[in-house]
Amino acid sequence: MTAPSSPGLLAVTGASGKTGWRVVQEALDRGYRVRAIVRPSSLVPAGLEGAELIRLELGDRPALERALQGVEALVIATGARPSIDLSGPLQVDALAMRDQIAACHASGVQRVVLVSSLCSGRLFHPLNLFGLILLWKRLGEHWLQQSGLAWTVVRPGGLKETEQNLETEGIRFSGPDQQESNSIPRRLVARVCLDALATPAASGRIIEITSGPDVAPIGLAEWLQSQPLAADG
Repeated sequence: MTAPSSPGLLAVTGASGKTGWRVVQEALDRGYRVRAIVRPSSLVPAGLEGAELIRLELGDRPALERALQGVEALVIATGARPSIDLSGPLQVDALAMRDQIAACHASGVQRVVLVSSLCSGRLFHPLNLFGLILLWKRLGEHWLQQSGLAWTVVRPGGLKETEQNLETEGIRFSGPDQQESNSIPRRLVARVCLDALATPAASGRIIEITSGPDVAPIGLAEWLQSQPLAADG
């Protein structure tokens, strides 16, 4: 799939989350029209002005299909939050992925970028104390890979809230299961998601990202040029 000549209509699920609203902001800055999809009960943070706000439950497939009509690409920034309900990761990171994939097919959305997590699929990891979250994230990734859509999975390391000195942070890119630790500001994750949409070579890739001031600056497209052409996963 080739990148559109100019930004079109982009949908972002999980748009009220700490990464999702940054995706919305960055997309608006790049000239996209944005549909910010949030749950009915979500508190909407400042900074989504300029986006079309749609409230729905991801399990309401007819409503989700309507929300995705005319959309060229979808960034999935949903993710389970810490809770006493240990079924949350299953519901959000796996089953909701199935609903979003089906809605993309029904609505004609062809391009999807998923924000996942470093160490996705790993069994023996402290994060799995929270409802086996990394296993459910990997299942969601797998369903997306098998969906027939043009997909990219972005796996960030530990997510930081900082908005300062981002220009000093170089991004460390790798293929799947090559990084285990380190962190990255959420703002940089949002930018990588949008870079992936604009980079045809990112389709069919699992891309792990962390960052640091000691990392040489390199863009996603430049990094991809040095990678094998076979799809991941």
